[in-house]
Amino acid sequence: MKKKIKFKNKGQELLNKAKKIIPGGGQLLSKRSELFLPELWPVYYKKAKGVAIWDLNNKKYFDFAGMGTLSCILGYSDSYVNKKVINAINNSSMGTLNSYEEVEFSELLLEAHSWADMTRFARSGGEACSIAIRIARAASGKDKVLFCGYHGWQDWYLSSNLRKKDNLTDQLLPGLIPNGVPKNLIDSAIPFKYNDKEDFDKKVNKHNKNIGAIIMEPQRNMKPDVKLLRHIKSIAKKIGAVFIFDEITSGFHDNYGGKHLFYKINPDIAIYSKAIGNGFPIAAILGRKDVMQYAQNTFISSLMWTERVGFVAGIATLTKMKKFNVQKINTNYGKFIKKRWQEIANSNDIKITIKGMDTIPEFSFCYKNSLELSTYFNQEMLHKGFLTSSRLATSFSHNYKIIENYLDACYETFKKISKIINSKSKVPLQGPIRHDTFKRLN
Repeated sequence: MKKKIKFKNKGQELLNKAKKIIPGGGQLLSKRSELFLPELWPVYYKKAKGVAIWDLNNKKYFDFAGMGTLSCILGYSDSYVNKKVINAINNSSMGTLNSYEEVEFSELLLEAHSWADMTRFARSGGEACSIAIRIARAASGKDKVLFCGYHGWQDWYLSSNLRKKDNLTDQLLPGLIPNGVPKNLIDSAIPFKYNDKEDFDKKVNKHNKNIGAIIMEPQRNMKPDVKLLRHIKSIAKKIGAVFIFDEITSGFHDNYGGKHLFYKINPDIAIYSKAIGNGFPIAAILGRKDVMQYAQNTFISSLMWTERVGFVAGIATLTKMKKFNVQKINTNYGKFIKKRWQEIANSNDIKITIKGMDTIPEFSFCYKNSLELSTYFNQEMLHKGFLTSSRLATSFSHNYKIIENYLDACYETFKKISKIINSKSKVPLQGPIRHDTFKRLN
């Protein structure tokens, strides 16, 4: 009798090696395999095209887990964008002189935002947030920041947990420890709750003389109270604070430009990254001239912000978005998925909650063991050839055939989950339960 050969997950093997030489095992919290399917997630990829991605075992999956953490809005390795980028690289991505494409990219962004006059660029969302905060503090002459949402890893943001260790729990993840953040930054960043006027007004009344910036995501998991957004903008003007919309997640997904354009509420500064480069590193800060000019009254500078590829990828991405009305198509996909999720849940007598933007839909199980059930969902869907999480991102490379195949797999998995719930049996996980908080890994 032949001995059964145990399957080797090359991704997990490499992750075990990585944890010994890379703190945390990788560069991005959102990509940690422990957040999806501990000990079973493929972790690394060899190649990706469209909505397909191949792991180190050469196994092909269809991505319904976020498309590069919401960045590849056109799909992986888009031929049009790649062609432009490769040409830019062949003509040198760096030089002593500046890339002329940064001017063209600025014009494209400002064309979509008639209220804005000037731009600055970076290579990541976290950098862009810090640049916006620096400009806002320089313009207002005041230090404190009121914030709502996730705005990166830098000192100014993480300092919120110096006062209370759970200040960021409702904004990002529980368990974020502000070690390494200077203690004298305590009370320099104050969180307020989304769609909660009472909480916002309370924080403003307590700190208004020192508030230099109010930064928030206009929309994330739930629709905003538009009256409250207008109220926040008016208060910012009243107290002399710069009003910033962080559109790193929301921007250019449901609509071309920022989500604030849909709600017709213009900030003083808006921030973009992720979707504007289809996965290539680029971030943009744009705003009114009277505010943005303060970038010259402080020091904001970096060599790699002049690198050419980001600008070229941004121009190509935005050009293709406009030509093919990408946002409308992606929105229709997301609405269809939301509708079918609910139908599938109803037909299997499973209680779920559906929320999120139409192009970034998400669902959650309404049970005490929801974390176990979502881990099991990822496990079973992985076996069926799909990378999944409770949140996905639609892309121009998706189509209804691929989506229907995904939903068929969802139905079969929900059917199994229904039996587990009804029988009150143990969830048959093949590994640990996924994390829902920040945890030290090594």
